[in-house]
Amino acid sequence: MSERIERRLKELGITLPKIQAPWANYVSVVVTGSLVYLSGQLPSLDGVLIKGKLGAELSVDQGREAARMCALNMLPHLREACGGNLDRVVRCVEIGGFLNATQEFTEHPLVLNGASEFLVEVFGEAGRHTRFAVGVASLPFNFAVEVKGIFEIH
Repeated sequence: MSERIERRLKELGITLPKIQAPWANYVSVVVTGSLVYLSGQLPSLDGVLIKGKLGAELSVDQGREAARMCALNMLPHLREACGGNLDRVVRCVEIGGFLNATQEFTEHPLVLNGASEFLVEVFGEAGRHTRFAVGVASLPFNFAVEVKGIFEIH
């Protein structure tokens, strides 16, 4: 059982959600060597779904919340890949964000900050990562954001 990260989650008042099953025909996690690849996570948590298009129905702040929710949904998958011990995480290597956005929307980095800031809150310096944020014409089931990640573990 992890100690440091579990304590940090408790300090932040964060309870990890249950693992959400894949929405289609793929696996949520692949571990190869010391890298953990996490499939894209959607902003769906405890019956709350953040759907819609940034720059139309949704604001930057709503997008940030969606990105944060996606990052939160990554953690139970990551914990399972670490054998239940999040202290095995060496660092977050990269996250990628896909934003369901209007053609005119240009604040992609501000939206993805919701995920980036969450990972730094939880993992400290080990949560800092490279990333990309791109706008797309649509996402599965009209979700606002999808975030994927790559983590190094020992």
